Amino acid sequence: MDIRQLKAFSITAACGSFSRAAVALSIAQPALSRYVKALETELGVKLFYRNGRGIILTEAGKLLDQYAKGILEQASRAASEIAALQLSPNGSVAIGMPPSVGSVLTVPLVERYREQYPQIAMRVVEGFSGHVLEWLLTGKIDVAVLYNQPAMSNVLSEPLLKEELVLLGAAKDPSKLPAGHVSAKVLAEIPMILPSRPHGLRLLIDQVFGKAGIEPNIVIEIDAMPSTLNLVEKGIGYTVLSYSTVHHLVKAGRIRCFPIVRPQLTRQLLLATSSQRPMTMATRALTKIVTTQMRELVRDGRWNPR
Repeated sequence: MDIRQLKAFSITAACGSFSRAAVALSIAQPALSRYVKALETELGVKLFYRNGRGIILTEAGKLLDQYAKGILEQASRAASEIAALQLSPNGSVAIGMPPSVGSVLTVPLVERYREQYPQIAMRVVEGFSGHVLEWLLTGKIDVAVLYNQPAMSNVLSEPLLKEELVLLGAAKDPSKLPAGHVSAKVLAEIPMILPSRPHGLRLLIDQVFGKAGIEPNIVIEIDAMPSTLNLVEKGIGYTVLSYSTVHHLVKAGRIRCFPIVRPQLTRQLLLATSSQRPMTMATRALTKIVTTQMRELVRDGRWNPR
């Protein structure tokens, strides 16, 4: 039995006539007769008695009609609830991202997502890209924002943006660097505050500048971004971060920003989901809003220095 057969049978029973039921269903009468005949063959019973005035249900037909009404009502309710779910998804969803991204993205993302999908419980966690990737693979989160994620068959990813990393110093700038771009070789001459290995940012700096024969003058290693920025602001040393993380400090005149050249330091920001789990409506909605929010942040000059 399938829904089409049950619907054809139920309407025919209600109409008491194949011709009237065919009109109600907007199908040809021979097609309707085939539906009913298929049901009778499958069940091995007659469902209707034919007489000169039309048709009436047999005892088996009456029993099937009772079940058919319940089944068709449940199918209709399921379709309605699924359609409503598409308009207003519910459930829960979790996203993970590095702190450097979270400092800019989390607040506007949560505000927009909660505004559009108030019935969905949202969880945001922060950690290094390696940890965020592990959480995605183990199912602890549904969506991940990552830096330079390696190609993996069980991870689906799409690029969000190419991020430029910049040199940051105190507003008074104790080393009196010239305004504008600075050559990467300057990092070997000024006191640097950088995260330790195997932090992703440190590995990237070592790789890119190492190829250029540049060894930064690291005087302090700190893996906490807020503490690093506090020390930079006090003039203890310089650091390298994305412009987005210090946009507000640069605008307030508390920190100076120097784009780095020869070589430039960039990294790819990706949006990732697991191919091992189905994409729920809540997850799909979240990935869409993340992409939209990132475009707006870039457009507003929050991500790369102009």
